[in-house]
Amino acid sequence: MAVAMCALRLVCVQVFFAIGTLAYANRSLDMKIILVPTDPATPALSTVVCARLVAERFGAAVEGVALRPAFAEVVAPDPIVAVTLPPADWDETKYIREARQLFEQGGGGAKTFRWRGGGTVDDGELGSLGRLYDLTVLPRPGPKGGRVTAFEAALFDSGRPVLMAPPVAPATIGDSILIHWNRSTETARAIALAMPLLVKAKRVQFLFVEGNSVSGPSAREAAGHLAAHGINATEKSIDPKGRGPGEVILAEAKAFGADLLLKGAYTQSRLRQMIFGGATSHILARAELPVLFAH
Repeated sequence: MAVAMCALRLVCVQVFFAIGTLAYANRSLDMKIILVPTDPATPALSTVVCARLVAERFGAAVEGVALRPAFAEVVAPDPIVAVTLPPADWDETKYIREARQLFEQGGGGAKTFRWRGGGTVDDGELGSLGRLYDLTVLPRPGPKGGRVTAFEAALFDSGRPVLMAPPVAPATIGDSILIHWNRSTETARAIALAMPLLVKAKRVQFLFVEGNSVSGPSAREAAGHLAAHGINATEKSIDPKGRGPGEVILAEAKAFGADLLLKGAYTQSRLRQMIFGGATSHILARAELPVLFAH
């Protein structure tokens, strides 16, 4: 009898430990803190809404910070140094107040929204600050959007994913996810960093654009990797028929009904994309849906 009781206790302990381990693993997959750099001169409503939609999926906190404008640099020839000088009428206190008002307006009074204390951050500081967050959300770069330099600082220096918000705020994020699979290291990293979203998605599809990839595993093999994590994903291969890869990706995202595109950024070098164009550059300029990038 005593042996049976000991065995029963051992089983109970093992079950309890297994449940606890599973619960911890599930928590570790959550995104818990999201950064929203805010510039009062940039339409930020969609950016804040995108951050709120992601936060609601995980019960995450959203922190806002004032992103400093790109001031002109003055270069001194001897010794050669570059000094950034704000305009004479620059009022940082007023700027931070306006940025905070914009952030809180988009948050709609949510208790999970909070403002990070301190001064403004420039593009370089944004990259290092982003290392403390699970996700940084920025507006789509462009003449009426965010700065490419801020986006690239967050992308290359934070080691975290960057969610690019479209000009118009979406209704949902992460229900239907399209992954552009080009077999690259960048895309593999994007998938790993986006796993919390993929686990919660209702539909996931891999898109392989023929003639636009490096050597590596197939889309079917990539879908098998997600299957090992309990994620059911389909795959699709498409002939671009003379269209650019970026154009094809966005068209397929629309056809799939995606509310999130997952993309490894700059598989080709930035310089090459500037000269010859590329999928990342096209998507940065034209995407009308949220895009999660990683490099």
